[in-house]
Amino acid sequence: MTSAGTRWPPRAIVRDLGLRTYERPLYRRGLGPVAGVDEAGRGACAGPMVVAACVLGPDIHPDLAGLTDSKKLTARRREQLFPLIRRRARAHAIIVIEPEEIDRRGVHVLNIEGMRRAVWALGQPVGYVLTDAFAVDGLPAPSLAVTGGDAAVTAIAAASVLAKVARDRIMVALDQDHPQYGFAGHKGYGTPAHTAALNAHGPSPVHRMSYANVAAAARTAGEAVTVPARHTPTAGRDGPGAAG
Repeated sequence: MTSAGTRWPPRAIVRDLGLRTYERPLYRRGLGPVAGVDEAGRGACAGPMVVAACVLGPDIHPDLAGLTDSKKLTARRREQLFPLIRRRARAHAIIVIEPEEIDRRGVHVLNIEGMRRAVWALGQPVGYVLTDAFAVDGLPAPSLAVTGGDAAVTAIAAASVLAKVARDRIMVALDQDHPQYGFAGHKGYGTPAHTAALNAHGPSPVHRMSYANVAAAARTAGEAVTVPARHTPTAGRDGPGAAG
């Protein structure tokens, strides 16, 4: 408890008080290294979901000035920051979760598990974990879910850039194999252009067949499809058109 009678750390953080406000107290209390975790592609209906974890340390290198939520950065700036984060981070890990696994187990389950996998994949002990939006159990250290964490915690912002750039590169590569869908542009999110292509051509092998809009397009195309009854979302937290 603090002198004001409030609990530290709180169970959840819901306000943006600056990118270092949440990490500095943890380091001051000897609870570092602090890992940040975020995902990209939760709301897409094609391609993988990518989860990243990152440890930056108590001091941020000048190379990472301007680091913030990946959705607030241009694609060019994210590409510039990607190698800098990997170079300056004390540790980082990127986990790719394929569409087949998402169909089989569900996107929310794998979002949480992906965060867990990413932290364990860091390959070094951590003192505290800050996750974006969702509480995660089974971590090797105490943790806290931060609402809007990719815009409020530097380590989460770094993880969001790693996840976003890694996933965008995968989608650009998939565009070469499946050019009729325009993956390089919308990155697999449910934009009008993607919906039109999906309805015109039916699903590709990298579409998430458990998603209602993909299953509907498959039925329209006369393809047999089995949709798990427990998981039929049309979009996740990122929302349609959030390719960025």
